[in-house]
Amino acid sequence: MIPRLRPNASIPVPPADFFQRLVEAGFEGDIETGPASRTVFSTDNSIYQVEPAGILFPRGVEDLQITAAVLAEPAFRGITVAPRGGGTGTNGQSLTSGIVVDCSRHMNSILEIDPIRRIARVQAGVVKDQLNQALKPYGLFFAPELSTSNRATIGGMVSTDACGQGSCLYGKTSNHVLGLRIVLADGTDWWSRPLDETALEEIVGRQDCVGEIHRTVERIAWEKRDRIAEIFPKLNRYMTGYDLAHIRRGDGRFDLNAILCGSEGTLAIIAEAELNLLPIPAHAALINIRYGDFNTALEDARTLVALKVASVETVDEKVLGLARGDIVWTGIARFFPDDAGGTTNGINIAEVLADDESELERKLAEVTAALATGANARHLGYTIARDHADVEAIWSMRKRAVGLLGNVDGPVRPVAFVEDTAVPPENLAAYIREFRALLDDAGLSYGMFGHVDAGVLHVRPALDLTRNDHVRLVREVSDAVVALTRRYGGVLWGEHGKGVRSEYVPDFFGDLYPSLQEIKRAFDPENRLNPGKIASPSGQALLKIDEVPLGGDIDRIIGNEIRAAFDNAAYCNGNGACFDFDETSPMCPSYKATRDRRFSPKGRAALMREWLRLLAEKGIDPRQEAKRLRQSVPLASFARRVFNSLNPQNRDDFSHEVRASMDTCLACKACAGQCPVKVSVPAFRSKFLELYYGRYLRPLKDPLVAAIETTLPLVHRIRPAYNLVVGTHAGRMMMRIAGLTSLPRLPRISLAKEAARLGVPLATPQRIEALSPSERQRSVIFVADAFTAYFDPAVALGAIALARKMGLSPFLAASHVNGKALHVHGYLGRFEAAAERTAHYLQRLDDAGVALVGLDPSMTLAFRSEYKGVLKATILLPQEWLVANLSRLATSPSAIKGKSFRLMAHCTERTNAPASVAQWKQVFASLGIDLQTAQTGCCGMAGTFGHEASNRAISERLYAMSWKPELDAAGEGDILMATGYSCRSQVKEIDDRRISHPFQVIGRIIAEKPDFAQ
Repeated sequence: MIPRLRPNASIPVPPADFFQRLVEAGFEGDIETGPASRTVFSTDNSIYQVEPAGILFPRGVEDLQITAAVLAEPAFRGITVAPRGGGTGTNGQSLTSGIVVDCSRHMNSILEIDPIRRIARVQAGVVKDQLNQALKPYGLFFAPELSTSNRATIGGMVSTDACGQGSCLYGKTSNHVLGLRIVLADGTDWWSRPLDETALEEIVGRQDCVGEIHRTVERIAWEKRDRIAEIFPKLNRYMTGYDLAHIRRGDGRFDLNAILCGSEGTLAIIAEAELNLLPIPAHAALINIRYGDFNTALEDARTLVALKVASVETVDEKVLGLARGDIVWTGIARFFPDDAGGTTNGINIAEVLADDESELERKLAEVTAALATGANARHLGYTIARDHADVEAIWSMRKRAVGLLGNVDGPVRPVAFVEDTAVPPENLAAYIREFRALLDDAGLSYGMFGHVDAGVLHVRPALDLTRNDHVRLVREVSDAVVALTRRYGGVLWGEHGKGVRSEYVPDFFGDLYPSLQEIKRAFDPENRLNPGKIASPSGQALLKIDEVPLGGDIDRIIGNEIRAAFDNAAYCNGNGACFDFDETSPMCPSYKATRDRRFSPKGRAALMREWLRLLAEKGIDPRQEAKRLRQSVPLASFARRVFNSLNPQNRDDFSHEVRASMDTCLACKACAGQCPVKVSVPAFRSKFLELYYGRYLRPLKDPLVAAIETTLPLVHRIRPAYNLVVGTHAGRMMMRIAGLTSLPRLPRISLAKEAARLGVPLATPQRIEALSPSERQRSVIFVADAFTAYFDPAVALGAIALARKMGLSPFLAASHVNGKALHVHGYLGRFEAAAERTAHYLQRLDDAGVALVGLDPSMTLAFRSEYKGVLKATILLPQEWLVANLSRLATSPSAIKGKSFRLMAHCTERTNAPASVAQWKQVFASLGIDLQTAQTGCCGMAGTFGHEASNRAISERLYAMSWKPELDAAGEGDILMATGYSCRSQVKEIDDRRISHPFQVIGRIIAEKPDFAQ
């Protein structure tokens, strides 16, 4: 039995009445000070870990003003604050031991779109892709491109002056900021916009902090203009933050936003932004060029830039190899074929934009002609992507490159600390050769990619920061890279901000650094806004890269064996792909529904990692505890579990915090499929729940849900009584007391009886082994899960009918326990026993050479994940089986005339079987149907999740996000299909509609007189 775990008590906490004072002053947002929130907000995408004292989630500008006003009171003058956006910074920009101010939860509204003036006004917490999604109907977009665009907030982009691919064409965030609404350290609410001389003179004359700020900046810009021109590099990626070189715009106006953009929350808190918008390019294409080595790709990139393509991105062999194993590769593999002439060890992706199709083709012809001539023909080959979906898919691969570098085995993994250097593009190839030599001499492996047109290199050396020798390398490599970068006329911070690397600021700014200190003092006299970053007042030090706590300090306590045993929880690198704002994306529905970062894969991984640390400090090996637990007699520990559950001394057990975050997980496995690092929350969640409920009592619903596969046959025998319970108010109230809700009724039809009536035999090993080889080739075994078999038997019967129309002999697998519900709820001992029995049965069938086909994607894919190492056989998804038997499918035009077919795929299927949707399209295409696939997120049911009373509100919220709009938009001629049983069950429960499984629809299509009734 695991012990009670006390959270870290060494974190300095603000005076007890600070948060109470905020409420009294009218703060309306959320305030979180619990150990779970502090743990989750202690990391970003960097190597550092700093636990804050609390987190504020303001609801508007007024809350920001109240926060500043309370902080200004004498009792709280020792408290510091740091704003936080998407939390994906690679250099600890938002990490603080003070108070975090996070605008992403509530301040995420698009306030105004003016398509005529091409201006948008947004709150700081709006995500970039969210804004562009809203702008698309107007033919406009917010230009700076980022790899983290689906979770990067506008406030965060402004704070780091973010940019990425295409910056030579579109510039940086600061190039598109028209105005910033900021809250200053004293609570002043101020709109910063470019000023002409008259307006500037008026503001400079003010006797308040606004006047002082403008006087200071204007004086420095004038007095230091010559040194500013000398020191600031003439780069596309000039120094971000405190940008003295661009205080005066091209039109002569004074622009304080040049100072604010990139200032990382050290000068003010951003509340709103007014942004310049651009027209969406009418036509785009990508030329994907393959090379035998990375250096050739780099050198060739200069040729591409000279051809005036819109952008050039270069990727090395390391990143390319990792991309080949990623979920996105299936959709883009044809653009990066294998070459007979050699292995591809580098690629260039050249973007071509045009206003019309003829111009696009002309530009493409110019580039490809240059690639084919003389010295330029050093590549292995190239492909061209013209379709918008293909272009987006290739860019998606490139965007995932940073995260993919973390998807390796073992404790030595690529980490960020020198990853965004920028040098003049003409120096880049030589610079990278020396950079690679530097890393090679240090014995480090690494991956490289970058925006070569802008001279920016992304590199992550692989380190294990639990090792002291590797920790020392952070300093050694950083110092060497700084010297190398300066020698080539570049900067250390080309894209991702300064953060903890601020110690190098005085070196780069030279004798202008005191001017930065003056500006900091004018904005923040008491150095309380994100102190230690970029500039500190005289006498106060900047942060140093080897003096801030490392995440590796925690990992060293846990140990490599335990880290490896818990499904990448401890290897989450904080890239934040799970914070995807898009409601139609399957990634982490619980985060989408709650906007609570504790309820995301990153949050859960952070909590699990802290839990493992606390266990390790007590000398507890959770693997051994699990073994002991499985060998014990549950009743023997019942009294202790009752005592622990009732004992008030256990109320602050950190395990409760972890369990609360796990309770909202839908176990949909989107994280396992879509996370670049493959953090699998359902896997480590089940291990945690097993141990947690070895100490505490389970809720009543758990044993009921866990036993559902074994009790369904019995329940079906008393079907009228069961239906009376789930179909009446009294019965539903009784089930809610047990923790269950929205339970489906059992249909009158029995699959077993109907199959027997149809002459469909059970697939016993003896019966299958008795078939002749030719009979086995013409046979198929449908592996019906308990949920489909008992609650939706029409799907299995539809599969049987379809198989017969295909000229095959169908069999039904015998009743078996898949065990997914056991696994989800942490009954791992019982799951392993059930899985062993089921695997033995299915393996014997597979050994006979007959295809085994599952009906429900989630249950079928469990045989590939939860059964890994137990079952060698592959249970096919329906579409995988159909693709292998396309020659057996035929239809007549009259069967589909006037009908539109639309598929709503299960989210587990979409994320863990990447080819699945394309396979469904292939199947329907063979029938003469252009299958449309709905872009939906999770339906909210997710197996048993939506049937648990505590989860029902989240379940219905998720359904309303993307599923309900799809159903509401369907017309009379639209044939909607859903592959997942839980999805069809959710639709029936909420909208009282029945949606068919594709098996049923295909069966009707190939009938002579199809009936499309739904």
